[in-house]
Order: sequence, then C-alpha cells, then structure tokens
Amino acid sequence: MSLPSAILNELAKVEPAATFSGRLGGRVESSNENLYFVKSGSSDEAEQYTGETDSLKAINTGAPGLAPTVFASGVFEDGRPFFISEYKDIGHLTEKGASKLAKRLAIELHTYRSRDGFGFKVPTYCGATRMKNGWYDSWEQCYSEMIGDLLEILEKRGRYQELCTTGQSIRKEVIPKLLGPLRVEPVLLHGDLWSGNVGVDSATGEPVIFDPSSFFGHNEADLAIARIFGGFPPSFFGEYHKHLPKAKPESQYELRGHLYELFHYLNHTVLFGGGGYESSALRKMDLLMNAMQNHERDMQSA
Repeated sequence: MSLPSAILNELAKVEPAATFSGRLGGRVESSNENLYFVKSGSSDEAEQYTGETDSLKAINTGAPGLAPTVFASGVFEDGRPFFISEYKDIGHLTEKGASKLAKRLAIELHTYRSRDGFGFKVPTYCGATRMKNGWYDSWEQCYSEMIGDLLEILEKRGRYQELCTTGQSIRKEVIPKLLGPLRVEPVLLHGDLWSGNVGVDSATGEPVIFDPSSFFGHNEADLAIARIFGGFPPSFFGEYHKHLPKAKPESQYELRGHLYELFHYLNHTVLFGGGGYESSALRKMDLLMNAMQNHERDMQSA
C-alpha cells in the first residue's frame, strides 16, 4: 500500500530530496536508507498522539536515546493526527539489556525533575484510558487524583460499588498516611513500564522503552506494573536500587509497591472489565487497609 500524500509531504520535511516506501503503522525506508516509524490516526485520537509525542520527547530529554526519537508530529487539516519517529527493530528484553535499563532508569530518567510539580502538561493514555494529568504540589495529591479518576470511570459504569467504595477509603485512609510523609522529588516516569513496552535495539543491544504514558511522580511507582506482569529478570530490581535507593521509610517500601500496583489493577478493570483484575484490586485494597489498621494499633500500644 502506497503512503498517503499528506504523510509523504511530512516525511519530505524531515528528509528533503528523498523518496519513501513502506506502510503506515510500520517501517518506512527512504532512498537514503534511513528508517522511520510512521502512523496516522482518526481525529478522535489526536489527543492520544500528543500525549505519546510529548512523553517520548520528555524521555529523550531526561535519558537521551532511551526511547525512539520523534522527528515530526501534528494534525492534518482534516483533524487526523500523524507521527513520525525513528524506526527501531526491537527484540525481547535480555538479562544484560535489563541491567542496562535498570541503571539508565535509576541514574537518568528517574532523576530528571520537573520544575512544575507532580503530574504532566498534557493528558496521556495508559492503554486506552485517558489520564487527565495537570500539575499538583504534592505526590500525595497527584496519586490520589490518579486513583480517583479511575474510580470515577468505574462508578459511572454502575457495576463496581464495593470496589469504588473501598477505593475511596484508600484515598482517605491509606494514601495520606503512606505518601503524605514521603520526601520525594517529581521525576519523569514512563508510566506503563511493562515488558510489552520495553526491549532491546537489535542493532545496538541497548535497551529501548516506548508507548509511554508519562508523568512526573515518585520513581518507585514506575516499577509497579513490571512486578505485576513479569518479563523482567529478578536482578532488574536489585540493580535499579543499587543506583537509586528505596525511599524512606524503607520499611514501607513493599506497602508502597502494593499501593502503586493498585493503580494498574484498577486501570485493567477499566480496560477489560471485572473478574480477575477487579478481584486483584480488592485484595490489594484489603491488604493496604489491614496494614494501616495494624500500624495504628501498634502505634497506640507503643
């Protein structure tokens, strides 16, 4: 299938005097043997394209070369968005690649700080779920809003009363106690860092991350979905924390991990409906509520 003329015009701005062949949603090669990834969407996807573009640009500012470079993006006159980036032939994450990725996340991406606070400047999409974003003064407030947005979506569907009621209790009773006392900086996160969004560049052996839903938050939150779905060698987490230690109090590290995993279980309930993900979200909530109640009892009896 030939490339649309509107796309060819945009490619010509990136690489003048070249001809191009390939397909939308895949690899495009120029007559100078340069490779691009090119896609275009419907008008209702324009916001999603902007979120991905701004996320990738931010990642490459914080950790140059860790994500594909965006060469051009925008919206055609008819409202359809387009996106042109470098093309990378990406293979599965190897143990060596995971070790390199852990170090780059720890010393580059997760040390790239926002001057505006916690959150992000434009909406992004975690899967198909729209994250409203915006800016917040504290991590506690930012994360509470992220959880609240998911609960609002589920509540409107009218099928998740227990999940939504308990979720609001998490916002009131758990998030302030676990996240309120933290002293953390707003650093750039990928936002959806599961094994399907990471890999190794086949040409260089270097790690690559893609399909982000970025925001500035607590670095530990970026590790949550990797724990849920696996695909990362066990050494990944140890290597990461060798370069970027766990936040204090370190004794609450596992609890914070459960709280950050809750976001992804709720989002997967939004994306795929009830059943396993809903049950997992409820189990996380029960664990967190019980842990906070036990902590309060211990404090009172001390």
